[in-house]
Amino acid sequence: MKDPRTFISSQTVITAAPLVPEIALHLATEITPIWQATEAHLAALNIEPPFWAFAWPGSQLLARFVLDQPERVREKSVLDFACGGGLAGIACAQAGARAVRVNDIDPLALEAACLNAALNKMSVLPVTSDLVGIVPEGIDLLLCGDVCYNQQMADRIIPWLRRCARTMDVWMADPGRPYAPEDAIEILVSATLPTTMELEGKTERETRLCRILPSPG
Repeated sequence: MKDPRTFISSQTVITAAPLVPEIALHLATEITPIWQATEAHLAALNIEPPFWAFAWPGSQLLARFVLDQPERVREKSVLDFACGGGLAGIACAQAGARAVRVNDIDPLALEAACLNAALNKMSVLPVTSDLVGIVPEGIDLLLCGDVCYNQQMADRIIPWLRRCARTMDVWMADPGRPYAPEDAIEILVSATLPTTMELEGKTERETRLCRILPSPG
């Protein structure tokens, strides 16, 4: 793909997530080509499924919490892990974070996150590597949302998040997945959020934001 930003702009519309009207995003909707494209069509174009083109429940709850309680992130160095379109990280930047890094293994997601940040006159720093297993230095707060979508991913990510929690705050938002942790967490907020049948098979999901408590040692 020669020009990923042109691709993102052409495949999305500028709108806002229902819970976070303050932040404009390039999102897929029922009228955009990427929403209508099949997975086989995307694979033929060598494009990963466009998770970055949707405002998932976890990222919406994270962003809403940050904007409602900006003192929790003000002057902090933040890492938005598995950032997708960067909604949570952009909210942190708006709330006065000292620095915001956005990380995703999909290069197109990082392009979308930076494009969305610029759309809101904010600045984020993209981090391209797979960070799982590495405790990042210089981070005060690590955010992630909607990452426990299957058992394999949860088994890989949760122990790493608990290690990270020894040296930084770790917040995870999850829309009721069965693979999300139920113990050694502190619930910060929960809410019932609207979703779509196409993405979630439901019209709403009970979504919670929790602080991951550190593993011993």
